[in-house]
Amino acid sequence: MAGGPAVVFAPRSRVVEGFRAYGLIAAMWLRSTMAYRASFVMTAVGNFAATAFDFVAIMLMFSHVDVLGGYTLPEIALLYGAAGTAFGLADLVMGSMDRLGRRVRDGTLDTLLVRPVPVIAQVAADRFALRRLGRITQGLLVLGYALVTLDIEWTLLKVAMVPLMLLSGAAIFGAVFVVGAAFQFFAQDASEVQNAFTYGGNTLLQYPPTVFAKDLVRGVTFVVPLAFVNWLPALYVLGREYPLGLPQWVAFLPPVVAAGCWAVAGLAWRAGLRSYRSTGS
Repeated sequence: MAGGPAVVFAPRSRVVEGFRAYGLIAAMWLRSTMAYRASFVMTAVGNFAATAFDFVAIMLMFSHVDVLGGYTLPEIALLYGAAGTAFGLADLVMGSMDRLGRRVRDGTLDTLLVRPVPVIAQVAADRFALRRLGRITQGLLVLGYALVTLDIEWTLLKVAMVPLMLLSGAAIFGAVFVVGAAFQFFAQDASEVQNAFTYGGNTLLQYPPTVFAKDLVRGVTFVVPLAFVNWLPALYVLGREYPLGLPQWVAFLPPVVAAGCWAVAGLAWRAGLRSYRSTGS
């Protein structure tokens, strides 16, 4: 209206644009996946079966021993299920980050840079694979078995600790995916280095800290804080002694640690993206 105040629409933030772009790209890959539903079911079941072999190996070990590192099978199942579910969630959302090195090598990253949405959202959503739900399902089943079998003195804090552990653990693993991808800006053939901390970290956390050397436990507690994914919060639920004589309150730090990991991941990603130089072809 003439003479009226001008209405100014603020542009949407980069974070909102990133989530929107991620959703659109993931939806595109979902439609592509659902076009071949039989193939999707077979790959999801295959993913479930492949990850299940890890727990089958643990069960085979317990056919010869009663405890492993002072932990019973249901207690290790709690560690396994928590780590597997948290990693599965991160792998579903951020698992495509390990493809960045290939994009840097062949120059296809340039096509993402010219689009008006965050590059990290495009890389993370690329080839979004719903078949990874198989890993999450398997982890949840093992976790459910553990929670039903264990004789836990439940309190309100312990009940809240279970979803907190899964969500914070997924966030920590997600940050590790981003840091690993950022490293590939400098070392283009470094996907295996990233996998050592993501897939390798998941395998490490499936077992109790008592079976590992203290130096390794210190490393995954104070350097790459994977211990906050499941060891520390799960040991609080179990009422077990913490590794390295840590105080009880550290079990409540996973959200803080996850936020710190994402702060580091953001800095690493921006540094890597600024260092990128196009192939020129």
